[in-house]
This record gives sequence, C-alpha cells and structure tokens, in this order.
Amino acid sequence: MGCGWAVCVCCPCQVTWRLAPAAADAPGHRNGHLDGMPPRPRPPPPGSDPPVTWPGPAADRAPPPTAKIRGGGTEKAKLKRPRNSTRARAPTPLASPALQATQAPLKDASASASRRRPPTHQSAALSGGFRPRLDAGLPCSGRGTERRAPRRELEEEEAMAGDRAAALVRLAAVGVLLMLCSSPAAVVVVSARKVGQTCALDRNCDAGLHCETCVANGNVRPRCTRVAPVDPQTKARDLPFNRYAWLTTHNSFARLGQRSQTGVAIATPWSQQDTVTEQLNNGVRGLMLDMYDFRNDIWLCHSYGGICQNFTAFQPAVNVLREVERFLSRNRAEVVTIFVEDYVESPMGLTRVLNASGLARYMLPVWRMPKSGGDWPLLSDMVRDDHRLLVFTSKAAKEAAEGIAYEWRYVVENQYGTKGMVKGTCHNRAESAAMNDLSRSLVLVNYFRDLPAFPEACKDNSAPLMDALAACHAKSGDRWANYVAVDFYKRSDRGGAAEATDKANGGLVCGCGSISACNANGTCTPRHGRTPKGIFNASSDAAAWRPPPALQWQRLVLLPALLAVLLRL
Repeated sequence: MGCGWAVCVCCPCQVTWRLAPAAADAPGHRNGHLDGMPPRPRPPPPGSDPPVTWPGPAADRAPPPTAKIRGGGTEKAKLKRPRNSTRARAPTPLASPALQATQAPLKDASASASRRRPPTHQSAALSGGFRPRLDAGLPCSGRGTERRAPRRELEEEEAMAGDRAAALVRLAAVGVLLMLCSSPAAVVVVSARKVGQTCALDRNCDAGLHCETCVANGNVRPRCTRVAPVDPQTKARDLPFNRYAWLTTHNSFARLGQRSQTGVAIATPWSQQDTVTEQLNNGVRGLMLDMYDFRNDIWLCHSYGGICQNFTAFQPAVNVLREVERFLSRNRAEVVTIFVEDYVESPMGLTRVLNASGLARYMLPVWRMPKSGGDWPLLSDMVRDDHRLLVFTSKAAKEAAEGIAYEWRYVVENQYGTKGMVKGTCHNRAESAAMNDLSRSLVLVNYFRDLPAFPEACKDNSAPLMDALAACHAKSGDRWANYVAVDFYKRSDRGGAAEATDKANGGLVCGCGSISACNANGTCTPRHGRTPKGIFNASSDAAAWRPPPALQWQRLVLLPALLAVLLRL
C-alpha cells in the first residue's frame, strides 16, 4: 500500500498530512508510524470530507507536507523525529521500493531545513507532532494574519518615523544654509575686505572696490582697490557747480577688447575696461568722446591720417549717447558732462545726434554759463530745472551755430599725453588759456599717456596722479580740479582716481583733505591721528561688524558639508 494524503477539515485552512502505510507489519513500523516519518495524524471527524489521495506512483513523488493558508501563501510544516526515536538510530529499510524512494529525500530535506533555521517557538510547538488548534472560532488564516499584522504595522510606523526625521533634518539644514547666506555676517565674510587687503574676486571686496593686481608697482598679489569716488552731493548740494569735482574717463567709448561695429577688428588702442553705463554706475560723471563723420552718420572713432577708418571706428555715437540718456532718466539727481573732441563737419551733425539720442532736453543752455569767470548755477538748481547735462565741443563756431558750448571759453586744461605727465609740472595745452586764468571757472586735469598702457595704468593712477593733482592745484591759482581725466580709471594700487577725485572734492566743498572729512556745516572732521573711513585707502562703512578670521574658513567648510548631507538624505 503506497503513501497517501489526508486533509484536515477541522478548519478552513485545510491542513494536510502525509499518511504512512496502513500495514502494521511493514518493516520499520513502530507505534503506528515509520521511522523518520511524522506521527500519524488523528482521523478526520465524522461527517467531514473524505481524504484526498493521489493514485499510483505520483503519490510517491508528492511534495513535502505544507500548510495551505487561505490568502494565497503557504507555510511549510517542519518535520520532527518522534519522541521514542533517537538521532543515532539509522532508519530501518523499507519493504516497498516506492517508500524507499520517498523516505530519503524527505529526511534530507527536513535535516537541511533544521540546519538552516534556528529553532523558534513555532518549531518547538511542532516538535511533538502537528496539533492544529482553533482560537475562539478564528480560522487559521485569520490567526496568522493577526500575528503578522502588528509586526507589519510596527515596521510601517518605524519607516514613517524615519522619513519624518530625515525631512526634519533636511529642513533644518536648508534653514541653516539660508541663515548663513542671507545674514549680514555672511555678506561681511564675502564682501568686507578693505582697500589694500588681498582678494581673489571682486565680490571679496567691499562696496566701491574691486580686485586686481598692479605688477608695475610691485604688487603681485591681487588686492582690493577703489573704483567709485564718494558722491559729493552727500555732503553739500547747494554749492555752485564749479565747487565740485568729477571723475572723468578719457576715450570713454574705447572699451578693452571691443570689436568695431563695421565688422572688422579694431586696430587702435583701448582706454577703458567697461561700458559707458558701467562707468556711470561706478561714479564717473565726465565722458570724453571723439566724434567723426562716417558712413553718413556720426561715429565714435579714432582717426588714421585724419580720417575715420573701418578699423578705427567703434560704433555710432547715438548708441553711447542713449546710454547716457537712460542713466539720466533713471537717476534724477545726477549731472553728467560730455567733452566732444569734434571732427564732425556735416551741418548740424552734432545737434542731430543729440536730438536722436534724447539728450537735448537735458542740456544746460549756454546762456546760463558764466562767460568771464565766476560761479556757475547751483547744483541743486540745475537738478531742479532738469538741466543735468553739460556738453562741450572743441569747435568754437558751434556755440553760435548749434548752441553747444565751446570748451575753452569755460574750461582751462593742462597738457594731455606723456608731455603732461612730467612730475611737478602742469602747463596748459595749446587750445586752452593759462591754467591760472581765472576767467575760466572750470579746471580739467589730464593724466594719461599718448598710447594707453593697461599694465602701467595702475601705477600712473596711484601716487603719480596725486602728485599731478597737487601740482596743477598750485599752477591754477590754488584751484582744485573740477574734472580728473584718466585712462583705465579702475586700475590703481589702492585708492587711484577715485581717491584723487575725493581729495579735489574735499578742497572744493569744505577745504578738507577729502570729501569724507567734510561736515554739513562746511567744517572738517578731525582725524584723531588716523585716516577717516571711506577715503585714503579706506572704504565705506557698509559692514560695521566683521566675524573673526576663524569663522571665514569654518563657513567655507560648513556650507559644502551641509550640501553633502542634503544630497545624501
């Protein structure tokens, strides 16, 4: 008789057991079961479904006993030796070849399972044979679900708690980043370095400064240098216009690296580092523009043989004049002066380009300009009347023909170029009256080379410029310059052209060594043995507090670390 299968109908999960042969006289049969086989289960109760059997040899190859759970899963029942058998006893040979074929794999499977899994409370409960129980009418599948549900819920709660903790950590890190990036201390760390301190980028320096080297002066390491002068209107606004000094750029349109709008490469020197708009934003208030007739229009150009060429022409003049117009329309209290080196021969050509740019409505009328010296209109009156643009031409006839002021009727100017850079000298250029001629109320001091030299400009715009300013003050009847004109105005070893302009404003506005030392009542602020902030190689008070140096490198380490934490979460 072959092995069969019996079905437990005591509960809906239909637990099945493999039954041993009924022959009691079969070899290896003791106490109603075979050696190495599980105990014979109890017979099903009366009235239940008949046991399920599989005829023939297929029953001999049946799978090991399993517990079928109503819910889709299965759970293997672990087989144990009967209590009256010992591990040392070898199994008794079976009389039936079919039983002999099925006994060894079953025993090997049970032994390997016991080696793989440590004993648990469930296997200990089954060690004396499988004894199905019912709890308060709950089905077996329901009992298994009730046992697993609390564990699953606990795992889900732990996962949710972990997600919440990670989210809180992420939010805290973002908050710390925002505090570091938006707090005044963070700004100070990035942009609080003063004039003369070493730097790597422009943003390392304080407001009104930028970072560069001056190899010509021996400063190989990049340092913070001044760009913008102090606005004199912050000290006084009700003085005559000739009582103020303004930073001026020579060849303002000749920007470093710029290409000609004719489409060819520029074959003429450059004089500045940035655009006219950027110059105005940095405190420049005087512009020197060379204008020529070219291509039936007025262009900004240098001449070659007295004529504007494709390779010396930069762009139409109206483009730059529109930049000035935009600046004046957005800054209602600012006054700008344009010096035109005038080579325009076309009738009313200069007037035409001023009208096209929209600047004509800002021009100060010639009749308001003093003809024989004396004071100019008050700066506050010029702003009130919206006469915030002065235009000077180098052609005398255009004052009567077009109403544009002839420069040297109102201005004295020293010699430009290399000849005007001789130390201790300050003689006038050929077109200008003598520097000490008091019938001209405005003084223009040039300090730039015949050919602009970018590497040397930082040296020229430092101590030599301050010496030239003092020399021209002495030669001009003790008058400080109203316009300080340089090449590459941003370059210096420290204070540069901005500091020179502040010095001239200090002498004009209140008689002090710098405009920053001026008080509202026209007196000077005592220095108390040290340099006032904002001038003489110092800068503004934009940042009143600086963190200790240690915090600077700690911040550089902390920010990348927080970013790494955020990316890992």
